[in-house]
Amino acid sequence: MAEKLGTRDVYGVELAKLGETNKDIVVLTADLAGSTKVSKFGKNFPDRFFNLGVAEQDMMGMAAGLAAAGKIPFVSTFAVFASGRAWEQIRQSICLPKLNVKIVATHGGITVGPDGASHHSVEDIGLMRGLPNMIVIMPCDGHETSAAIKFAANHKGPIYIRLSREKFPVIFDENCPFELGKASVVRDGNDLTFVMCGIMVHIALDAAKILNEEGIKVRVINSSSIKPLDKNLILAAAEETGAIITGEEHSIINGLGSAVAELLSENCPVHLKRVGLEDCFGQTGDSRDLMEHYGLTPEALVKTAKNILKKKQNNPSEKLYSPSTDAVLEQA
Repeated sequence: MAEKLGTRDVYGVELAKLGETNKDIVVLTADLAGSTKVSKFGKNFPDRFFNLGVAEQDMMGMAAGLAAAGKIPFVSTFAVFASGRAWEQIRQSICLPKLNVKIVATHGGITVGPDGASHHSVEDIGLMRGLPNMIVIMPCDGHETSAAIKFAANHKGPIYIRLSREKFPVIFDENCPFELGKASVVRDGNDLTFVMCGIMVHIALDAAKILNEEGIKVRVINSSSIKPLDKNLILAAAEETGAIITGEEHSIINGLGSAVAELLSENCPVHLKRVGLEDCFGQTGDSRDLMEHYGLTPEALVKTAKNILKKKQNNPSEKLYSPSTDAVLEQA
């Protein structure tokens, strides 16, 4: 069985390590130090640790002030609170002046499970992606999380990093790099492409293995850098495979799927299917049952892949639109 790591657990460990060498790092939490795993930093560096209580808006404003004074604030709470309750403060006080604040939000998506719709953040990537000056990252495993946190500490400007509650399989080794605006091919193939982020990367790899047994070769791309997107790699995959399926533990509206759809529609229109929550909230339940309910499983991806391949076969043209006109070609 593959090793499993929790991205929030790795974040807590990496943050404490960074605190030893960078005295400008400060950490702010909204009464969730244990759940977001920043308590170790607080124990080691109490003079640089601030618990604001259940006051996320104040927390973002304070982080902005600390950044303006030359500190490097890491701000952590659940994704639904970080992106929703404090959105105005992030926009006005952090993104508008382009201050050096790192928002690391845990408990993203529906794998928060029994906490239910009130705590299932399925809109946060969209809320953050729409903000000018904001970088949006969702690592696919623990080791990439470590690399992303190191990157964030050294990069100047606002960053939103979305982490998960649950542990899931490791894909990369301990020394994997993180490069902003770059995706990576974790499995090659020429029949179609999965473009995924977060937990969906390992789910896509499992689906690709099933499809491979049937002779279908799938390319799997880990797009942990959601904003900026790796345009060149995704466009190359579209040109070479002629079909793209995106997947995310998030609404299909304004998330990774929308980012890819925007890119392809303007540059290389091909068969595209966005997989995620379809304009709905989450609900209470076991995380595995919820992933199955919303079609975020290897088996569901296999079915989606076969459907899109049928459409591709019915229309052998690689592109659905003529590059010289705006007219839509007739679909078979």
